[in-house]
Amino acid sequence: MIIWINGTFGSGKTTTAYELEKRVEKAFVFDPESFGFVLMKNIPKSLQKDDFQDFSMWRETNYSLLKQIAINYEGIIIVPMTITNEEYFHEILSRLRKDQISVKHVTLMASKATIKKRLRSRLEGENSWAFKQAEARLQQLQRPLFKEHVDTDGLTVEEVLDKIAQVTGLKLKKEERNLLRKRMDRFLIKLKEISLFK
Repeated sequence: MIIWINGTFGSGKTTTAYELEKRVEKAFVFDPESFGFVLMKNIPKSLQKDDFQDFSMWRETNYSLLKQIAINYEGIIIVPMTITNEEYFHEILSRLRKDQISVKHVTLMASKATIKKRLRSRLEGENSWAFKQAEARLQQLQRPLFKEHVDTDGLTVEEVLDKIAQVTGLKLKKEERNLLRKRMDRFLIKLKEISLFK
């Protein structure tokens, strides 16, 4: 099964995905963004686009990789990725479903104020690409295609995980980490989000 966690930038997708991985028996986080960065770094600047999702190669590669993993992996594949273009959604998620692969899709929603606060916490200024895109993406994600919506305002990470489990039918393992370990894990995820290790 594939669990696709959608949401605008700053909605908590990455944190949620890696926390979910720790609470689900045999789970793996697949990050489509990784190939996007590789793609952009390996083509001339004159051929680059504002959004790597606009490259058909990005969409085709991630569809193919996810299909291959889903066929051969017996666990849960967790995909944290913003996708607001309906055509691109169908090129990847709908195609996987047509291939008889179980794909559960959830969108993390939050208020504009919450999103801005979260982006600032990962050092995204108001002139950053993610900051400029966030509001329009929030509006696009309200469309029916992008349900199931999970409102994260005022919720802890654990409460968000519980909601995702409810709408996807996942069974969560008991949390075994202590508070210090959880904080350390989430700090490392935040470092990943601000690209210190990319």
